[in-house]
Amino acid sequence: MSTDTRTTPAVATHPVATHPVATPPVALDRARTLRTLTGAPLHLPGDPGYDDARTPWNLAVDQRPAAVALPRDAAEVADVVRAAAAAGLRVAPQGTGHNAGPLGPLGDVVLLRTSLMRGVEIDATARRARVEAGALWSDVVGTAAEHGLAALHGSSPDVGVVGYTLGGGMGWYARTHGLAAHHVTAADLVLADGSTVHVDADHEPDLLWALRGGGGNVGVVVGLEFELFAIPDAYAGMLVWGWERAPEVLERWVAWTADAPDAVTTSFRLMQIPPLPDIPEPFRGRRLVIVDGAVLGDDDAACADVIADLRGLAPEIDTFARVPAASLVRLHLDPEGPTPAVADTSVLAELPAAAQSMLLAVAGPGSTSGLTMVELRQLGGALGRPDAGGSALDHLDGAFVLFAGGLAATPEMGAAMGHQAADVVAALEPWANGRQYLNFAESRVDASTGYAPAAYRRLQAVRASVDPTGRLLANHPVGTRDTRGDTGAR
Repeated sequence: MSTDTRTTPAVATHPVATHPVATPPVALDRARTLRTLTGAPLHLPGDPGYDDARTPWNLAVDQRPAAVALPRDAAEVADVVRAAAAAGLRVAPQGTGHNAGPLGPLGDVVLLRTSLMRGVEIDATARRARVEAGALWSDVVGTAAEHGLAALHGSSPDVGVVGYTLGGGMGWYARTHGLAAHHVTAADLVLADGSTVHVDADHEPDLLWALRGGGGNVGVVVGLEFELFAIPDAYAGMLVWGWERAPEVLERWVAWTADAPDAVTTSFRLMQIPPLPDIPEPFRGRRLVIVDGAVLGDDDAACADVIADLRGLAPEIDTFARVPAASLVRLHLDPEGPTPAVADTSVLAELPAAAQSMLLAVAGPGSTSGLTMVELRQLGGALGRPDAGGSALDHLDGAFVLFAGGLAATPEMGAAMGHQAADVVAALEPWANGRQYLNFAESRVDASTGYAPAAYRRLQAVRASVDPTGRLLANHPVGTRDTRGDTGAR
């Protein structure tokens, strides 16, 4: 789920109860000592600003940390990490909180919200962007476009750049250029002991490798540098059909993906769109089948030919055209602003006819599904090839990423949608490959399933070298010894 451009966390409604564990008295006593140890803005349970500060983008997650810190710069981030260590507390960095669910209970944790650190610098000559820890894609995309450049952004403008990129980052140019993480060139990190280190190919290369898809497991990123691409525009848009066309559209799209060129990246969605006033009228309150995506290339006729087989199904709406690259950050029509949602996910090795029938039976026309969205993201191309530059997540195995999600306006609705999303994933399990794309995993999973075995062992070793006691808590924590899970956490 995704989106928002505010500079401080805000709440639209009270969050649905998830992990509502109160801060233990001992941890609260420790948290009170933070006031004397750091000058960063700080909110403790009971403070007037605590509820707003603790609330993530995903309102279905009820975070209750021992304290919330809102550092304004890298020095204050380091202060907070040192102060937490002195108080015997852990630290969980968080930008927007789109993927807050996997963190779990935070009773002994300082939630380090980076939303006040939104700086962006563009070096058009070097084709590089440098962002602070809390920058959103909306901060980057338009600024880069002024120079005819594009970033490998995600499908929503209010997703945080750092969290998205550290977890991999799969956007509309992914089958051409790979994951966003593969194009990280440098970073500034605050380590678990509060020290600051600059990381690039010549300085701390193991840490650079770990940052490229390894999640937030080795430090608090306070600055991130990455490549930009000379993509001023793209042939992009969406094809939309009525819900009843799902069987033939899914069959055609799956067959089409088998031979689609690397220049195109698409998704297929079964949508049950709520009748909300901020949703465009052609979509509001409807059940639809949508294929959206982008084709890279300068020749409109050649780009149109790439999607000709899909257009042959006579969509009700067809918006594919030459558009500015900056517009793609809103192509997917993801919700902007805090939203309560639950989801489940897996990676599929294939989607033969039997799997297509199963998907439609549990989530398509004639099913009892109330899920807002069931999506398949097209893999292959550069996503399936090892990153030549070296990354913890160097490629994605499989043919599709499956993502099923629903709105969770109440705890009861959240429970129902959570069960339905899990049912979709379970129904497709015979065609899953056992891997996870962790950026889409919105509940705690075994982090080792996000990596090749050798890469996971190396990531464990890198984390153990800089955070042997598990002071820092990532949303998908990697253990610090040769077992699965967060073995480094106290």
